[in-house]
Amino acid sequence: MVQWLDVVRLADVEAVRWALGVFAGASEPLSLRRAQLWVARMTAVGWLDRSRPTYRDGSIVWATRLAIGKPPPSLFRQTTRHEVAVATVSARYLAQGFTWRRDRQPAGHREHQADGVATRDGIVELVEVELTPKSWQRYQKIVTNHGYRLVHENVDRVAYFCTADAHRAITREADRRLVRTERPRLVSYPCLDAPGIWIGPNFDPGDHAVQLAVAPHLDGRADWNRSDGTRV
Repeated sequence: MVQWLDVVRLADVEAVRWALGVFAGASEPLSLRRAQLWVARMTAVGWLDRSRPTYRDGSIVWATRLAIGKPPPSLFRQTTRHEVAVATVSARYLAQGFTWRRDRQPAGHREHQADGVATRDGIVELVEVELTPKSWQRYQKIVTNHGYRLVHENVDRVAYFCTADAHRAITREADRRLVRTERPRLVSYPCLDAPGIWIGPNFDPGDHAVQLAVAPHLDGRADWNRSDGTRV
């Protein structure tokens, strides 16, 4: 858990519930009470710290310098909401049997760093969390780089988890900028609200079940539970 928090840096208690369930070998997220007790114990020994910013309903937790040797993150940066949402998505990937790591640093201004890289059984997915739409100029660079990595870097899929507005924007720009053979391998799921809280359907651990050989382009929440069984 501490190693995971070192990667994602910030997480809310809901994400902690999912991650704890995975690392405890449970078949489902731990209860809120058990997650809160774990946070309290880790805070008592100095390995975890927490705060409840006024702009959120619940607490945010992070690993301390004692635990990971890094200074505490600022809770008032513009990216804090995004970082917490990334942890939310990361924890759900863990529940599907994936590992999670940070993407490599861009080698130049034409490259884009994804929010995370999820791997399982040789499958590599670039994962993006999008809470607000970007400009078409930024999407031009980002989507073009995604297309390059799908072809040249053994990336199997690019998955966006986003708000409804961001979903529409990334879908539009992907339609414009990806060739037909690569377009189905960039998918977008409107499963987050503006504060970054997960509002999509909860899936069962181990139920990622996206068949990359026939990976569909899912263009809305109605496609999440298709009759062919593909869902995220």
